[in-house]
Amino acid sequence: MNFLITGGTGFVGKKLVERLTSLHHNSYILTRTPEKFTNTEHTTYITFEDAKKLPPIYGVINLAGESLFGYWTKKKKEKIKSSRIEITQKIIHLMKNMDVKPEVFISGSAVGYYGVSNEIMFTEETEKPGDDFLANVVVAWENTAKQAEGMAIRTIFARFGVILGRDGGALPLMSLPTKLFVGGKVGKGEQWTSWIHIDDVVDMLIFTIQNEHISGALNVTAPTPSRNKEFNQILARSLRRPYWFPTPGLLVRTVTGEMSQLVLKGQYVLPNKAIENRFQFTYPTLELALNQLFADVKKN
Repeated sequence: MNFLITGGTGFVGKKLVERLTSLHHNSYILTRTPEKFTNTEHTTYITFEDAKKLPPIYGVINLAGESLFGYWTKKKKEKIKSSRIEITQKIIHLMKNMDVKPEVFISGSAVGYYGVSNEIMFTEETEKPGDDFLANVVVAWENTAKQAEGMAIRTIFARFGVILGRDGGALPLMSLPTKLFVGGKVGKGEQWTSWIHIDDVVDMLIFTIQNEHISGALNVTAPTPSRNKEFNQILARSLRRPYWFPTPGLLVRTVTGEMSQLVLKGQYVLPNKAIENRFQFTYPTLELALNQLFADVKKN
C-alpha cells in the first residue's frame, strides 16, 4: 500500500517509515527539501507539487509541526499554532483534489487537548477541552483535520502523550539532570506524566491503520501514567544515578517561561480506545520502558 506522510523525517516519522518499509509498504514523504534525502525502493521524498502526481494513496499520516520546546515568546507560540494548522490545511486541500480518496487519515494531535489537572482522569470520551494555550491549539488543529470526514475518509486524531525514546522526543532533555547527578522531582512532583514508549507509538499507529473501525480521538499513551516524582525515581534507577536534588518550580518557570506548564503541570490520560480494541502494549509500565531504553547503562 502507498502512504503519504508529513513529518516523516522527524522522531516519530522516521520510526514509522522504517516500520512501513519492513511491511513492504511505500512511503511518500512530504518535505521542503527532498534533495537532502536519498530515495529507496520503498521511500520517496517529495514536495507538495510532486504530490499532485502520486499513485493512489491508501493512508495519509500528518506528523508535522513546530517543536514545543523552547521559550514561548509570542512569535514562538504563533509558529506552534500556524505550523500545525497550515500543514493540515494543505493536506486537506491535497486530498480534496485526489481522484481516489485515501481510506484513512491520521492527524497528529496531543493530550494537551484536555488541559491540565492532577485530579481528573481523561479518556477519549472526554469531550470538553481545556482552556489554556495548548488546548486551544489542539482544538483548532483537530477542527482543521476534521474536514477529511466530509470526504468520507476515516479520520483519527492521534493525541500523543510524552513520547520516550533515546534519540528524540522529550526524554533526552528530561533525563539530563539525572545524568548529571542532580536528578529529583520537579516542582511539587505530584503532576502526572502521560507517557508512551516510541515503539508502542509506532505499533499503535499501524494497529489503527489495520483496524478499520477505529476513528476519532485516539489517546496514544501508555496505560500507566506516572507522577513526576515517581517518573524521576524510576529514571534514576534506570540510569544508576541518585535521586535527591529537587528542582524548584520557580526556577523552571523563570528559565522556561510559559513552556514550564509542560513540566510543572500535567494530565492523567488513559488510552481506553486502544485497550478496548485489545492493542497489546510492549511497554505498559514505565519501568519496562526506561529499562529497555537504557539497557546499555544497566549492563555497564
